[in-house]
Amino acid sequence: MSDATTTDLYEVTMAMSYLREGMTGPATFSLFVRDLPPERGFLVAAGLDSALDYLSGLHVGPEDVDAFASAVRRPRRDLQPLLGLEFTGDVRAVPEGRIVLAGEPVLEVTAPLPQAQLAETYVLNQLSHQSTIASKAARCVLAAAGHPLVDFSLRRTHGPQAGFQAARLGAMVGFAGTSNVAAATLLSIPAVGTMAHSFVEAFATEEEAFRAFARSHPGPVTLLVDTYDTEAGVRAAARVLRDLDRAARGPGSAVRLDSGDLGDLAVRARSILDDAGLPDVGIIASGGLDEYAVDELVRSTVPIDTYAVGTRVGVSADAPYLDSAYKMVAYDGRPVMKLSSSKVTAPGPKQVFRRPGYADVIGLADEQPPGGGRPLLETVMRGGQRTGTRPTLDECRERFTADLGGLPSAARRIRAPVPPRATASEALSALAAHVRRHIEEQTAVAARSSVPERTVPGPHGPVSS
Repeated sequence: MSDATTTDLYEVTMAMSYLREGMTGPATFSLFVRDLPPERGFLVAAGLDSALDYLSGLHVGPEDVDAFASAVRRPRRDLQPLLGLEFTGDVRAVPEGRIVLAGEPVLEVTAPLPQAQLAETYVLNQLSHQSTIASKAARCVLAAAGHPLVDFSLRRTHGPQAGFQAARLGAMVGFAGTSNVAAATLLSIPAVGTMAHSFVEAFATEEEAFRAFARSHPGPVTLLVDTYDTEAGVRAAARVLRDLDRAARGPGSAVRLDSGDLGDLAVRARSILDDAGLPDVGIIASGGLDEYAVDELVRSTVPIDTYAVGTRVGVSADAPYLDSAYKMVAYDGRPVMKLSSSKVTAPGPKQVFRRPGYADVIGLADEQPPGGGRPLLETVMRGGQRTGTRPTLDECRERFTADLGGLPSAARRIRAPVPPRATASEALSALAAHVRRHIEEQTAVAARSSVPERTVPGPHGPVSS
């Protein structure tokens, strides 16, 4: 089976029905986030590269048809029309690394209806998950206020692929490295790591463990000092580090604090290291950190040099999902919209125009930009093929850095941020009102025509009413 089967069952049943009905006209679907999670002032667009890889490789083969037939419990011949289906459509999207707001289309797919429908689940999965993690990591960068951050999340992410994505997304928003060897190798980012408590416990004494580690890794070397008594561990580490030749030790050696009152322990560790003549040895903090904890430590001006964040960031523990949606906005030249309570959508293909101060305007795709506005969505796929080269991690990072610099300070706050709100253009508002009226009129006509004729007694027999 191929990735074509990584989809929800109803995508298959709808695509099958569309093909049987001959509904293969062009459909446009818009992917957006309805509302930001609590304590979020912005989102970072991510996951596009994975989505484009999926779309460019989408092909329904014989084994996929067998899987579909088994899943829907129908004869294989009923699913045969799906055989050979590929993605031949166009995609416009916000490039990875850019900051986006609630309600703004992050991606729009225009393709024959069965193709656009079958693509929903995978595309929505990739952009939702990766934007969630990138946004959490970006808040850590804000909280760290210039201190290096490293990713330690692999052991607790929801699968190896998610761990790889967390490492990549952290690097995209400014992390200095990752413990994930595969990600470090494939993405050409620094691999970082120290030792586990089990390494210390395997030796008779802490100092013996540190000396053994230093012999294998003479420099730079980082020693985990909180297995037993943290202050005693720092003193043992200082003896070992002082015995190493400074040139051999090299820059970047450190001790790591992984538990307890990290701020207080960092102050004590700094004093011990300085008294030992080791002002060049840094302090790394880890252990359940996220942007909230990092923010508090940085604001307290404790002498921590580097922050290692793991579980809470790799799974975005406080906000692990986005209220994202992939909704049809046009079919075969006809704008469509959803009127469900609290889930109303806007019709027609769209564009987002960014204006200074994030006074964004959501308009129609063929509108001219408002004064000072620049379009965010770019054509990234045409006719099922990428339109340009794959963006580098550095390019994505540059986009993020530029967008973050223009974000209002209220949206950058770690606690109680105030997100900017995009507004709709006059043209989009007018189209929405027109389509709504049309739907309501059609619904009213259908309702009247479905009422059965009723007869009442009359002076000359039954009368229709």
